[in-house]
Amino acid sequence: MEGRGMEEDSHKSGVVDALDSDIAEHKKTALQEGKLDLAINSLLDIEKQLRLLADVSGTRKVVVAIVQLCYEARAWKTLNEQITLLSKKRGQLKQAVTAMVQQAMQYIDETPDLDTRIELIKTLNNVSAGKIYVEIERARLVRKLAKIKEEQGFIAEAADLMQEVAVETFGAMAKTEKIAFILEQVRLCLDRKDYMRAQILSRKINPKGFDADTSKEKKKPKEGDNMVEEPPPEIPSILELKRIYYELMIRYHSHSNDYLEICRSYKSIYEIPAVKEDPSQWIPVLRKICWYLVLSPYDPMQSSLLNATLEDKKLSEIPKFRALLKYFVTMEVIQWVPFWDVYQNEFEQETNMPGGFLGDKAAEHLRERVIEHNILVVSKYYSRISLARLAELLCLSIQETEKHLSDMVVLKSLVAKVDRPAGIVSFRTAQDSNEILNSWSVNIEKLLELVEKSCHQIHKETMVHKAALKVQ
Repeated sequence: MEGRGMEEDSHKSGVVDALDSDIAEHKKTALQEGKLDLAINSLLDIEKQLRLLADVSGTRKVVVAIVQLCYEARAWKTLNEQITLLSKKRGQLKQAVTAMVQQAMQYIDETPDLDTRIELIKTLNNVSAGKIYVEIERARLVRKLAKIKEEQGFIAEAADLMQEVAVETFGAMAKTEKIAFILEQVRLCLDRKDYMRAQILSRKINPKGFDADTSKEKKKPKEGDNMVEEPPPEIPSILELKRIYYELMIRYHSHSNDYLEICRSYKSIYEIPAVKEDPSQWIPVLRKICWYLVLSPYDPMQSSLLNATLEDKKLSEIPKFRALLKYFVTMEVIQWVPFWDVYQNEFEQETNMPGGFLGDKAAEHLRERVIEHNILVVSKYYSRISLARLAELLCLSIQETEKHLSDMVVLKSLVAKVDRPAGIVSFRTAQDSNEILNSWSVNIEKLLELVEKSCHQIHKETMVHKAALKVQ
């Protein structure tokens, strides 16, 4: 049996050697004698025999050899024709098609001109369309084609091409490559100002995945597990992708002036170790966090983020911004004119900082946030106040005061009622019958406790007085 096995192995090696020599001979014929068509036809005959015998290794070698032959002869048109022809052969093996596509992809950057490159990419794209075993190669081809279209100025066409591929369903694609592909889809949608589709695509990425331990991916897969391909070298690391993701989210939220979400995105960038270790990176990011915090309308999440940021020790290195946040946590009225005189220069400097300008209406919104803060401060100290006095405290006209007050009530940032004929603002919350009865019950209990305590003290004093009389 051992002797028979050795004979089979030697026979196989002999066949492989013969196949390699045939391929080398045909290549020599094509390149030195200029008989490319003759060499290709001879290799196609060999490919047919091996394909019908279901010889995976041999068929793969011949198919790759045909592709290499066309490339070495710089016959780009013939290369496209042979790729299409080989992929349509009856009973063509999957492994052969995969090897052919992968080999041809290496020649994309070697094409002599842009038209030839586009033609080769389109040919490979058509061959790989609808084939699960080359879905990753197709995704990479589409990305290359989209990049070319974008460079030509056809952003909408590039975005449409990228959206045709749903990489989130590719089991064999590496996690980082999937994220990078989806981020490219989001970026192109933002470039064409398709904000709705950008939001839909961004939801395919779970932000928690950026903080997950990546060591699991480096472990060798067990038997039966899906093999995950290594990402190309140009794909960024997971932390770099995290930064790109949040930078795109900043672009998206800037469209709707959602300052709180912008602030949260900058906060996530700030947590990246590479950013935290470099003062030239974290100082601009922390400045942006402070500005967007004070630009955000008041709500519990904004208040929580504001207090958490104030506890950051690094904020002491930029004292002006620590003082800025202090203004909005201190229950004191902010005078707009002195406040703006102090921070106007810092506000305008943001244009030259990483991340750019805060927004076209940011200065106007900042003034609104100061007014809202002042109204909240007044509501803490007054249960009822006249509109005229409130306007005086806010340094506004009565009409502007009423408008800002009404906006805050509509947004449920504040509970207030305005008696317009009397010109009185009431900050007391309306209570239903149950709450009124409960408050009365609590008040009565407190009153009875006081009465009982007073009776006890009177009785005690009486006993002490009687004891003193008996002693006398």
